Amino acid sequence: MTQHQDSAAADDSYRSALPDLASRTFGGSVGHANDELFAERENLVKPEEPVFQPYSFGHKGQVYDGWETRRRREAGFDHAVVRLGLAGLIRRLVVDTSFFKGNYPPKVSVQARAADGHPDPAEFDEAGWEEILPPTPVEGHTRNVFDVDPEYRYTHVRLCMHPDGGIARLRVHGEPVADPRWTSDRFDLAALENGGTVTGCSNMFFSSPANLLAPGLARVMGEGWETSRRRDDGNDWVSVRLAAVGTVDRVELDTSYFKGNAPGWAALSGCDARVADPDDPDSWTELLPRTRLQPDTRHRFRLPVRSEVTHVRLDVFPDGGMARLRLYGRAAESGMRELAARWFDRLPPEHARAVLTAEGGLDGAAVEELLARRPFAAGEELPNELWELLEV
Repeated sequence: MTQHQDSAAADDSYRSALPDLASRTFGGSVGHANDELFAERENLVKPEEPVFQPYSFGHKGQVYDGWETRRRREAGFDHAVVRLGLAGLIRRLVVDTSFFKGNYPPKVSVQARAADGHPDPAEFDEAGWEEILPPTPVEGHTRNVFDVDPEYRYTHVRLCMHPDGGIARLRVHGEPVADPRWTSDRFDLAALENGGTVTGCSNMFFSSPANLLAPGLARVMGEGWETSRRRDDGNDWVSVRLAAVGTVDRVELDTSYFKGNAPGWAALSGCDARVADPDDPDSWTELLPRTRLQPDTRHRFRLPVRSEVTHVRLDVFPDGGMARLRLYGRAAESGMRELAARWFDRLPPEHARAVLTAEGGLDGAAVEELLARRPFAAGEELPNELWELLEV
């Protein structure tokens, strides 16, 4: 394999492992569609894979597990607006037309926008959308994958079918970017919604390790992380980059719904990537020694170690499944500054202006001065106006 192929494979692996920002699991919803006569728009963000039962007819025709509009007889296109459960940087779109064979759209496009609060998607004006995928051909009964790299943090996407048809699922894989106005200096440093990220994993045969960091409690075993059965002397593990550098003082290891396949033991270790290389085994410090676990149980531990870390590694022995990993602690001041800078740097210009004007009470000149200083360098002192806005 060439260096280029290696790089492409690594990029594909990175994008495919990112959480689906639009998933109902993370709070995503489809707030508006201009038409959904044959099949409901809400199906687009269901976390389950689409299914199909032949010859299952309702009052409006064959029942489809997806979103399907009527046959368009005039110019235009059909569209559905999705509020992302996790706002963030979009890196991959999957337009899944599974089971739509003679009724899929010839082309699709996707736009995105950022908005504060809880706007009614039906009232969004046309001017606020940024095109992140232009009208592009798709195939029927296929997972159509599109890699994208928009610069900004978005809260909503609009899926457009040109001109009409049916789509089973929309996946919006990306990097969550937390809004620091909704965090304190003490929170779950590993949570996806706060910006925690899985950086490595030994095995994800049955399900993604990103599930460990999902909000809420798992409802079934499939909503956790589960490895295949090991037949050697090793053990499975997953590493997490924290949302902000800080000290982890409490941890929750949740094996709910894993009854005959929970790990026998688990251990935690931490690393500070500011001063050490996470790839060096000697750079990791024990946070929780190897500890016996029970099946189908939420285990909670207080940790004695109070050193600052940027990464935490969970080792399970020898294998098995876990529903959730919670790493509660206090973010360092430098960590909060980096979290705030990342959020502010990634706001689309118009959204940033609206936030600074509405919440910060800044005049036009002050707003433009702050925008002109983006992006803020790592460790750079953020202006007092921005800190006051964030109430940090």
